[in-house]
Amino acid sequence: MSARKWYLKEDAYFEPLFNHWYAWPYLMQPATAARHTVNTHRRIMKSFVNNFQMHILANQERDLAGSEYLDCKEDQVSSIKALIEELDKNCAPLIAFSAAIDELEELLRNHSSGESIEPLYVKVPEKLRGFVELFMDGEHHASYRFIEPLLYHSEYYKRDLQSLGFGLLSRVEERPFVFSTPRLPDENHVQLVLDFNHAKVDKFFAARENPLTGAELDALITGTPAQGGVDVSELFTEQPPQYTHVPLQQGIRLTYTGHAGFMIESPEVTILIDPVIPSRGSKDGDQLISFSELPEKIDYICLTHSHQDHVNLETLLQLRYKTNKIIAPKNNGGGLFDPSIKLLLKTLNFDVIEAEDLDEFQVPGGKIVAIPFLGEHGDLHIRSKSAWYVELLGRKFFFGADSANLEPRLYEKLSMLYKNFDIFAVGMECVGAPYTWLYGALTTKTVSKNIKNSRRLNGSDFERAFPMVKIFNPSQVFIYALGREPWYKYITGIDYHDDSKQIIESNKMIDACVEFGVAAECMYGKKVILFNAA
Repeated sequence: MSARKWYLKEDAYFEPLFNHWYAWPYLMQPATAARHTVNTHRRIMKSFVNNFQMHILANQERDLAGSEYLDCKEDQVSSIKALIEELDKNCAPLIAFSAAIDELEELLRNHSSGESIEPLYVKVPEKLRGFVELFMDGEHHASYRFIEPLLYHSEYYKRDLQSLGFGLLSRVEERPFVFSTPRLPDENHVQLVLDFNHAKVDKFFAARENPLTGAELDALITGTPAQGGVDVSELFTEQPPQYTHVPLQQGIRLTYTGHAGFMIESPEVTILIDPVIPSRGSKDGDQLISFSELPEKIDYICLTHSHQDHVNLETLLQLRYKTNKIIAPKNNGGGLFDPSIKLLLKTLNFDVIEAEDLDEFQVPGGKIVAIPFLGEHGDLHIRSKSAWYVELLGRKFFFGADSANLEPRLYEKLSMLYKNFDIFAVGMECVGAPYTWLYGALTTKTVSKNIKNSRRLNGSDFERAFPMVKIFNPSQVFIYALGREPWYKYITGIDYHDDSKQIIESNKMIDACVEFGVAAECMYGKKVILFNAA
């Protein structure tokens, strides 16, 4: 019995939860968590309770994927009511904090004289006193910033609301969209009452590749409060993973890991870009790269921006036990709309390096460079975004994620420093949602329809992406970060048609590249390319 070894099942999926909702960066930083708790979670749940029939019908419509309709059944109305009551009780400090932000912004809007704001400090709402600095911009408009590190040492950082959700792909048809549906401990799931930094968390995920003895598994389960219809032991198996990582002996291996993710390996270093690693189910298992195919150590993870499909806490927490360093773009220093990725991840016990534009980081055999990233954030003052240039053994790779080529001269200037890429990867999610889809909960005034429709989370279309190919002269172009893989629908909310503009624009890009003499393809699932040292 003692010789038996237990692995975390390949089809076991994990969801980090904050007050029963899928945790993403804006649910971790206390100020943004307060706003989303009040203006997103409570609002959507109350809407479902008041008119669950509308929500149920809406979820049957393919074109409403990614919308704000809660994906639950009629017999779960009472469970949602209970969650609202639980939210009002457990999140009372966050509710008060959110109201204080409303009050502060109204105070500053009314200060229109341009005179000193020093007298306003005594009028700052009590919940915010000591957490904010007031200032004036160059046009004499009053504003504020958070002393952000202090928020993580306050009553507003609610570690007690963190928990771990687990399910098995073999027991569910698909995972509900993360922004519209709370996670219930139903018959197909289990929720463990452990915060994200609990000592047991890394042991759970290391068991995907390092099996546990029976005694170790018993110790992991014993004393861990659990709710739901799945017994924790059901998440484990004696069957080792079907696929494993093959160490690289020479050259470079570039692996497309799905959505916006790439892995670059040499015999000396492994670098991940924006990993969103799926669990392997029976339906699509041979089309994807899952956890068992990653190396035993990850040297660097480079993150492009704080959207949930790029800074993916679900994946990062599962890789924490074997990750050396994360490189993340620097934020603007305390603005509500731009929380610090570094502070968030340091709070979760990651070793984080913060990158400014064009910062270079030396790695064995090459370097990583932070490349300026324009657009895709609804014109908001969000600085925490970066594309990445990786040079390894003389090979050159550019990963642009959702960069929008709003100013071609930026790339012309960059091409004097970086060009002739072996791989140029760019996202073409050119029909993004209105910026309020992600950021509306943070606003304190109603945003007009014309502003919503004008300011969208758009990446590049063909007209913006193709000039970058001419400027950078790559050998090969990869179009990616579209969310085409169905196993990512729960996190992207995207469901394409053949005539979707994103698909049409991507096809135009491929045709133009081929005519230009550059190989191009739209990425899907997984792909592995080997390079010799240049």
